[in-house]
Amino acid sequence: MADIGTACISGSVGAAIAHDSAHKHVTGEALYVDDLPEPARCLHLVIRGAERAHARIRSLDLARVRTAPGVCCVLTAADIPGVNDISPIHAHDDPLLCGDEVMFWGQPIFCVAAETRADALAAIKLAEISYEDLPAILDIDEAIRAKSYVLDDQRLSKGDAGSAIAAAPHRLSGRFRHGGQDHFYLEGQVSLAVPAEDGDVHVYCSTQHPTEVQMNVAQVLGRPANAVTVEVRRMGGGFGGKESQATQWAALAALVAVKTGRAAKCRLDRDDDMVMTGKRHDFIIDWQVGFDADGRIRGIDFVQSARAGFSADLSGAIADRAMFHADNAYYLDHASILSHRCKTNTVSNTAFRGFGGPQGMLGIEEVIDAIARHLQRDPLDIRQINFYGHGTRNVTPYHMVVEDSIVDELVRRLEASSDYRARRVAIAAENAKSMVVKRGIALTPVKFGISFTTSFLNQAGALLHIYNDGSVHLNHGGTEMGQGLFQKVAQVVAQELQIDLERIKISATHTGKVPNTSATAASSGSDMNGKAAQAAAVTLKERLVDFAARHFQVAQSDVSFLPNHIRAGKQEISFDALVKLAYLDRVSLSATGFYKTPKIHYDRNTASGRPFYYFAYGAAVSEVMVDTLTGEYRVTRVDILHDVGRSLNPAIDLGQVEGGFIQGMGWLTSEELCWDEKGRLRTHAPSTYKIPTASDRPPDFRVQLQDFAENREESIHRSKAVGEPPLMLAISVFRAISDAIASVADYRHLPALDAPATPERVLAAIDALRERRP
Repeated sequence: MADIGTACISGSVGAAIAHDSAHKHVTGEALYVDDLPEPARCLHLVIRGAERAHARIRSLDLARVRTAPGVCCVLTAADIPGVNDISPIHAHDDPLLCGDEVMFWGQPIFCVAAETRADALAAIKLAEISYEDLPAILDIDEAIRAKSYVLDDQRLSKGDAGSAIAAAPHRLSGRFRHGGQDHFYLEGQVSLAVPAEDGDVHVYCSTQHPTEVQMNVAQVLGRPANAVTVEVRRMGGGFGGKESQATQWAALAALVAVKTGRAAKCRLDRDDDMVMTGKRHDFIIDWQVGFDADGRIRGIDFVQSARAGFSADLSGAIADRAMFHADNAYYLDHASILSHRCKTNTVSNTAFRGFGGPQGMLGIEEVIDAIARHLQRDPLDIRQINFYGHGTRNVTPYHMVVEDSIVDELVRRLEASSDYRARRVAIAAENAKSMVVKRGIALTPVKFGISFTTSFLNQAGALLHIYNDGSVHLNHGGTEMGQGLFQKVAQVVAQELQIDLERIKISATHTGKVPNTSATAASSGSDMNGKAAQAAAVTLKERLVDFAARHFQVAQSDVSFLPNHIRAGKQEISFDALVKLAYLDRVSLSATGFYKTPKIHYDRNTASGRPFYYFAYGAAVSEVMVDTLTGEYRVTRVDILHDVGRSLNPAIDLGQVEGGFIQGMGWLTSEELCWDEKGRLRTHAPSTYKIPTASDRPPDFRVQLQDFAENREESIHRSKAVGEPPLMLAISVFRAISDAIASVADYRHLPALDAPATPERVLAAIDALRERRP
């Protein structure tokens, strides 16, 4: 008999193997949308944005634009054959191209399609536009004064927060602001639309949500969804910025392609990308808290005010998740959380890694530190005394029972392994001697809910083919943006079929193969698509078992899948040979798989339910050095212990933890978005917007995955999501900076420090504390 394989398969679940495209990423072989060969006579699009924050367009003269060299097509709102709306929630408040009213500086007014990008760039400058200025609301404070909101307020309530705060032995209040964040994906927004027969169109798009792009492009074209196909092999980063925001550029390319019968590419340069696309929501959080002498929270009240921008986009779900994470890892017996979704004349903010969760957590961590300073206690003591319990003290403000908490054990282990207590004592002693350089340290936890809070989105599909030579073709609704999803799902299929990973071909996400997909977001990609692919593999496996039992005349219970071969009774045959026999016997070797997340539900009328299937946990200790004369600082050491359940691929998961932490650190330290008094974004290039670089990585960076607990829910192989939760570990950096500043006044006061903690803000906080010293 032929060789039937080795003792185990390569690339099984739990194997720490590299990303499937890692070698292509570093050699430049990986193909992104802009790398695809352009069809003959491909047109290039450039968009002209408004130069007012809020105005009425009095006149728009495009005569010179239309006759400019190389121009083939000019599109305005009047040229849209379908509906001029690309809202992800169908709110009809997000036009593809603005009509008479401009709602933010940079809002697309018209686009030009020309033979070359240079021709299009030259042509858009020839437009003559006159405006009638209208009053503009540019920030959260103005929106609240004007009662300007994109959606109705929402409130979560549990117990009687007002009475509990009033009756508490100690009470504090405060206001905390934190800024937004640009996605700064390496690959910008880009789409290539290729016309097909009958007015159909095929769109190659850098998007996290192919189905949403498909549906909105069809709506703009006035066509059914089956006239539009969307395909994406990979993105050069997404982080939420290509969930709803990719639609606009895909729709413009598709319109041009259908109108002209020529392929059309829309690729934003970095400046336009940053000006025209949404960011992470900035927030103002007002809080009041009552607590006892031990630091245990008795009652708390939050008012969360988020800048949504000019339209709703995904702000409702983002603000909801901020409310759901206002507790982080802490039990709040009496809580009130009010959420304002503020409408401003700025670009509509959108999804960003964490989707509101990080903003909610920042508020409670500020409160914890305020309590610690007031009581002159180690902030870690206050955190630990308020952690969720087991069996008691385990109900969230939205009335979900926390059944899987490991945060206390996780923090206990990290506290010991990082030598936190001894380091804190040593740092305090050193700060007492050092007049200029102050050190700070903080340990903060993460409890992050996993699932889309919009329940119907928690579904996924997969398509699996086994060819008659035994090779496998895998397709599912998830998208690859560098996070390793495709590799993990392929490992799940390899494990189920017991074949080597190299036998599985990973293929591009394609709306013509798997329909009605949800966005690859909410950290749910592996959970849902892994389960869907596993279901398809199980179906094919059952067919092969049934065939093998018939062919070898044994009971189905006597058929087992072993590494790269099958045992049927006392006989063994290679996987490839069995597949060939099954094909000759006319057994179907193609199957679909489907998965919907169980147990989840949420009632907005009662603000209660179970919006999350489970929670992912983590904790980080960060240590910093701050120069009190300049406000400059460095992160010198970071220790992380993170929970991914039973890891599908530890190598990829560690990369996600490290990358998420660094991105979160950038948000809270150096990434500052600035608008001027006219509503223009002034930080729209790497020269003015500072993401972390390699030199910002902590020189001592210790990251481990916890190994003492698997997911108690029946997730894919008892793993846990890892895309978003690690970002919030970086809150420890912000709190460590605050700790260093607090030492200036002998740790007696909470520094007045907003995020991001730029050197200017750090220096201002230091100066304010010095004025409070006795």
